[in-house]
Amino acid sequence: MSVDISKETLELAKAALGKPNEELAKAFTQSALAITGITAYDLQAPALNLYPVLTPLRNKTPRVVGGKGIQANWRAVTAINPSRGGIGISEGNRGVVMDETVGEYYAKFVGLGLENSVTFEADYAGVGFQDVKALATMNLLRAMMIGEESMILGGNGDAIALATPVTPTVADVATGGTLLPATAYKVIVVALTLDGYQASSVASGLPLSATRTLAGGVTEAYNQGTSIQSAAGGATTASDGNSTHCLSVSTTAITGAVAYAWFVGTTGAEKLNQITTINSAKIVAASASGGQLASAGFSADKSKNALSFDGLLYQIFKSGSGAYVYSMATGTPGTGTPLTGDTLGGITEIDVALRAFWDNYRLSPSVIWVNAQEQKNISVKILTGSATAAQRFVFDSKQGVLAGGTMVRSYLNKFTMSGAQEIPIMLHPNLPPGTIMFDTDEIPYPLSGVGMVKRMLLRMDYYQIEWPLRTRKYEYGVYADGVLQNYFPPAFGAIINIANG
Repeated sequence: MSVDISKETLELAKAALGKPNEELAKAFTQSALAITGITAYDLQAPALNLYPVLTPLRNKTPRVVGGKGIQANWRAVTAINPSRGGIGISEGNRGVVMDETVGEYYAKFVGLGLENSVTFEADYAGVGFQDVKALATMNLLRAMMIGEESMILGGNGDAIALATPVTPTVADVATGGTLLPATAYKVIVVALTLDGYQASSVASGLPLSATRTLAGGVTEAYNQGTSIQSAAGGATTASDGNSTHCLSVSTTAITGAVAYAWFVGTTGAEKLNQITTINSAKIVAASASGGQLASAGFSADKSKNALSFDGLLYQIFKSGSGAYVYSMATGTPGTGTPLTGDTLGGITEIDVALRAFWDNYRLSPSVIWVNAQEQKNISVKILTGSATAAQRFVFDSKQGVLAGGTMVRSYLNKFTMSGAQEIPIMLHPNLPPGTIMFDTDEIPYPLSGVGMVKRMLLRMDYYQIEWPLRTRKYEYGVYADGVLQNYFPPAFGAIINIANG
């Protein structure tokens, strides 16, 4: 009887559906979304890591473990017979006693570290796809390298406190903008270190001295690279009835500043308007209504970060370093002064710098680091110098096909004992527009005792910690402890305040 009932039930079901049982399998269609319906999910494993890890300075800087105490200390003889005592002597007498210049140097060790975590559930979910815990620690190490690169370039632990900017010079321009007529505008400027520049934007504002919460729950204050704000400069736009005004603004360039933040508005309501990498700006429109106010907190200097060691730029900028520093002239506010082509296939400011290295220290830099802006401008100025410019073009074509586009990859230093020396021009991912840095890898002095001009001296190189479980979450840290040790800062230099053009 049970068999008969089953057949009868099946027939009733088929009648209710109005189609044969074989059609049931054909009722499935491809779903519109990959995560719905009875569909396979074509997921490539493991996850791709599509982020740049560009650390050229870190990669070429030797790492030496063995630092001890709280700081690295060293001495160097930087000049022999600087008073130029004559070597000629009279009969039977001894020579003049020469003098020497000895420098005392030190650099404090700092701790470096980042943390990451993986919940138990994330670990379960990754089974068969990716080892999420291994990915977390790999990303930590790479992030540490990226952070260390930025600090090697532009950390400012104790090298230089940015000067308070000079009160901006402000002038009304009748056309070229959308500012109101007959309005008294005030302008305040704040100077930024490399850290401050990297952490700033017009949309999110400048970083304030902040308190951050660390992975262990501890809070600490730290500085993020801003100067004291300037006094307010001002100008009243002409009463001509036209909302076409703009402001031409400038301040005195500051050694150590790689950028300037401009706050514009009526008295007491000056808001962040723009950030420039030269010491001037052209204000063509009012600041956004939600912009950061100058009164937000720039009454104290926050340019030094005690949690950082001094990077190459700030060792160059440090007073008494002996390094070469040249600031381009202010020029026309908002336009500035770009590099100067010498019409002979060279750049005037670079040649002046290279001659200074020779005249003062008898050496040549090894690399010229630039931003993409300067890379392009240097190429344009050299390649369009003049009809008689001293350039050489090497064309490499295959089967009659010639690639378009040219780029200057090196610069010929004319001031060396061995004749012309080719210096690579290289892009750096963290160098801001408006700044060029001269880097040296070798001291040409005999028996100098310096096998490496700069090095990372470490009390402890990269190490990983897996912390004891506190919650259902695996917690990891990657750390290091050390300092950038630069034996001869005069072998380095910078050109700053370079305008685009």
